[in-house]
Amino acid sequence: MMPCTAASYSSSSDWRSKMNRAVRQCVTSLDLLVGGAATTPVTIMLGEVGEALTVDCASLIEFSDQGRAIAGYDWHRPIAAGQPAQDISALLGVIQQLKVERAPIVIGENDAQVARVPGARTFLRRAGLRSAAIVPAGLGQRLKCAWAFGVRRDEEWSESLIDHMGVLGDILAAALGRRGTCAVRQEPPPPSSSKPPPALRRSDDIVGDSAALRAALRKMEEVATTESTVLLLGETGTGKELFARALHARGRRRAAPLVSVNCGALPPTLIESELFGHERGAFTGAVAPRQGRFELADRGTLFLDEIGDLPLDLQAKLLRVLQEGTFERVGSSRSQPVDVRIVAATHHNLTQSVADGTFRADLFYRLNVFPIRLPSLRERPEDIPALVWSIIHRRQQAIDRRVTKVPDEVMVSLQRHSWPGNVRELENVVERALIHSSGDTLTLLDEPADVPAPVPADASTTLVSIEKTHIEEVLRTCDWRINGMGNAAERLGLHPNTLRFRMKKLGIVRLESLRPRRSWATRGGASPAIARAIARETR
Repeated sequence: MMPCTAASYSSSSDWRSKMNRAVRQCVTSLDLLVGGAATTPVTIMLGEVGEALTVDCASLIEFSDQGRAIAGYDWHRPIAAGQPAQDISALLGVIQQLKVERAPIVIGENDAQVARVPGARTFLRRAGLRSAAIVPAGLGQRLKCAWAFGVRRDEEWSESLIDHMGVLGDILAAALGRRGTCAVRQEPPPPSSSKPPPALRRSDDIVGDSAALRAALRKMEEVATTESTVLLLGETGTGKELFARALHARGRRRAAPLVSVNCGALPPTLIESELFGHERGAFTGAVAPRQGRFELADRGTLFLDEIGDLPLDLQAKLLRVLQEGTFERVGSSRSQPVDVRIVAATHHNLTQSVADGTFRADLFYRLNVFPIRLPSLRERPEDIPALVWSIIHRRQQAIDRRVTKVPDEVMVSLQRHSWPGNVRELENVVERALIHSSGDTLTLLDEPADVPAPVPADASTTLVSIEKTHIEEVLRTCDWRINGMGNAAERLGLHPNTLRFRMKKLGIVRLESLRPRRSWATRGGASPAIARAIARETR
């Protein structure tokens, strides 16, 4: 990415407040949609943001889970005779680079970056632009959307602006993901069926009708319309983020943003800035002020995922915000009031963490106002048929399949599996089966096998030693791949950064010698960005 230098945007917060207001109004409109197109609210938002930034054109492209462009929205100022309009098809070529690096791209007509980014020169020429900034956004590691801003003049895009685009883009991505969900409960399918059920019982993408899931949904309905703090407990992959979205959508704050932060996916040095923001000069690299997630979630909901991984020193600062309703940006002594509803989630046993001294007891009591335990998939095998058909309906179009039957023996096999990775593991198994199935009948590629967690005879039986042994075994099975196809993070149901953090915490180091990985990509046959992407895929 070309470094961004400070520009006129950094001298005033006016553009920031206008962007925030435009995105907030767009999110409100999207959350009120039940199906249908998002063209009107998104186009209005792009126009307001474009005017706030004094750019000439703005676009937003929405992607499916498989990375395919599924919608494009465009705004531009009135075009003089002979000037071209922005061409979204040309923009797609530039966004291919975003899928490799997931980092913003800033390009100018005379910059060296134009030659390094495929399609950049074509995009600028077709749109009649001299400079553009393209910023990816998504849910976790998935690229959900990307927006682009262009000007017909030379421009230096400030780092604070690019950073703010990314944060607001993540909020938009979450709203686009929520669009069209249905809270109407319908009849569930039979326990196993060779034909697709006529309807699925679902609530905000929460699929199932088992007693265990109904109990969790009842508790969610009880607390949703209150202002109380909610603590979601359950194994990785049980749908804690879906419950957080459903809580927000049913609450009094649904017109304001739902802002998420994964406390386990960020290095400890960045979490404080991510939560509370920072002032210019607060630390090396802080060239402009930045809003934190608390500030962005003001009057809305803040979802603190993997709260059990928050370092102890940050736990104390979070407790102060919850108690006093104020916070301070990093590098500032000025307290700012904030009004947020907290929804926290963890797969840890926080009671044990408090006993072990790794989690503050006072923070635990602050968060544990209304706990909701989400059942694991092995506790609700009767929901598996509905989940399988839901996954088929969502994924088969992108894979170009038309599966209409699931044999009873396949469904029984899936129901007998213990699913240590929960719904996320089931999704992977069904998607592999869809790819493998050439006709109208779902055929399993292989029987789902439980991932063992053996404990050596001379090893301690503490939870830490069992966790370490389990992670090491999965890493060896996956040839120590943390990213890419068939990676260990996916099998464990963890974010890759969370797995790296656990490995460091548990002292897990690969002792075997690494095999040589030089290829045409590292010998000059590909750009450095693509070479790095290929290297990551082979790790």
